[in-house]
Amino acid sequence: MREITVDVEAIAYCGLYCGACKAYLKEKCPGCHDNVKAGWCKVRKCNMEHDFKSCADCTIVENRADCKMLNNFIAKLFSLVFRSDRPASLTFIAEKGYDAFAQEMTARKAMSFKR
Repeated sequence: MREITVDVEAIAYCGLYCGACKAYLKEKCPGCHDNVKAGWCKVRKCNMEHDFKSCADCTIVENRADCKMLNNFIAKLFSLVFRSDRPASLTFIAEKGYDAFAQEMTARKAMSFKR
């Protein structure tokens, strides 16, 4: 099993830190960016189409809360199941950067900030 390490490449498009995900650590998932089976994810598709590293880089919507892709039913379900606050994670990334976010999530051993 992998260990949780600081890796900016393990930050998902939606602001989750794959580097602390159990499936990722057990090598059962390659993470958001390399997961070809995640074609269903509209957030991933949008970021890839616009060449964003994550929704923190988005220039299309002024307020992330207004983004229908980021705040869709599946995203809300993930948020509920994982008790994750992806908007807080994305705000942190936008304000402090990807390196700081990866370091923070590694220190917390968490996929995102908790609700």
